[in-house]
Parts: sequence; structure tokens; C-alpha cells
Amino acid sequence: MDEPRPVHRQPAPERYGRLRVRTDDLSPALRLAQRAPGPAAFGTVAGVCAPGFDAYVRVLHPAGLEERPVRWSTVAAAQGTRVTPGTPWYDVVGMGPDYLKATEYGVPGVWDEHPWEGPTPPAVAEALIPVLAWRTATPERCWFGLWDGYGRWDVDGLPAFTAPGREELLLSGALADAVSPVALDEFAELPDLWWPEDHAWCLGGDVDLTSTYVGGSARLIAELLAAPDLETYPVGPDEAVVG
Repeated sequence: MDEPRPVHRQPAPERYGRLRVRTDDLSPALRLAQRAPGPAAFGTVAGVCAPGFDAYVRVLHPAGLEERPVRWSTVAAAQGTRVTPGTPWYDVVGMGPDYLKATEYGVPGVWDEHPWEGPTPPAVAEALIPVLAWRTATPERCWFGLWDGYGRWDVDGLPAFTAPGREELLLSGALADAVSPVALDEFAELPDLWWPEDHAWCLGGDVDLTSTYVGGSARLIAELLAAPDLETYPVGPDEAVVG
């Protein structure tokens, strides 16, 4: 039997876009993991971002039509379905959980590309950043977690911190630089976790999700729910995340 060919991975960068890869001190991530009321369960809203916040919101990654964003609610209206805070994408398109996200299921003139599966897509991140920046006193001093399993770089040997179900590299930089990795590659994954130095909020995504989750103050979550460029729904910290 032929042995699989090794996958070529680039050497781990010192910077991921404009974000600095931290190898010296992981204590900012330990503080995140130790937030009251304690560790959150894998697969829950608080497990994807962090426990202990007043309120949480689910931010949907849009579908697409000819490379333009399409809201889930628009697709649901065309499919005769509905979107609730816990609706998975396959329910929106009237499929079961074994749906393979193939574009052949698209509806002409409505959608032709399923939502981005993975950490926060750049366009959604750009809509989130101004709102998040307004609700932290430290927008220039933020921390980020990047899952070490994306496979783009050889990160073997780099220190990582543990999040529910994932090992994450620690990055640091300004909030505005969260989208800078796309300067390396338009398909580069943005960090899975974002949080400011003052811990005013936490954003979390995951390789298997078509949604991003944010925990923060009731005021911040209300502002995200009202943001015109985002499709959002309120959720609770112990609710299961959905794809």
C-alpha cells in the first residue's frame, strides 16, 4: 500500500497578518478560561466564546448569490421555512442533518452558495468590529485564539492554550487588525476567538459552524441585534451551537 505523501506546511509565522503570534506568555488566555462561573461545555454557546457574560448573540454567516451576501431569512422565505435563534442551515433549506451543503440545492435568483463554514468570515467581521470597538476601553489591546488544526502552517512545538474541544495559538493586536490575515491569503481563516484586554466581551467561532457567537453586556448584545449589516438572534450561554 502506498504511504500518503506528506502535506507541505509553511513555517509558523511570527505574525498572522498584523497580529503577533505569542509564544512567551499565555496568561491572557488562562484568564479567559477562568472566567466565572467556570469552564463551559463543548458544543455550547459559552463553550464557543466564554461563560460569565450578561447576554449572548448568534451572528449568522450569510449565504450567497453571485458572490453577494444573502440573509438566511431571505432563503427561508423562498423555501417556505423559517429562521429561529436555534435553526440550523439545513432546516432553512428544508434538508435533514445529512445535507452536504452542495450548491446544487440552491434556488435560482435567491441563493447559489451555502453560508461560510468556519470562523467569522471577513465581511461579517468588518461589520462586527465597529460595534465591538465601541464597547471596550481597550480596542488597541486585544487577544485572539487561532485553532492549531487548520494545517496551513507547521505549528508543532508552539505553545497553545486549551479551549473546549480545541487547542488554540495565542495572538495579540488591535481589534481593527482581526481581518488582516486575509492580506496573506484571501482564504486565510480569521481567529476563532477574540477578546479585549478589559474582557468587556468575547467573540467565538469554530471550523464546523456557520455562525459566530458573542457574549457581552446587555447593551452590546442589543446593539448587535439592531445592527443593520448583521443577521443576529439572541441565545443563552448553555444552548447548543448549531451549524
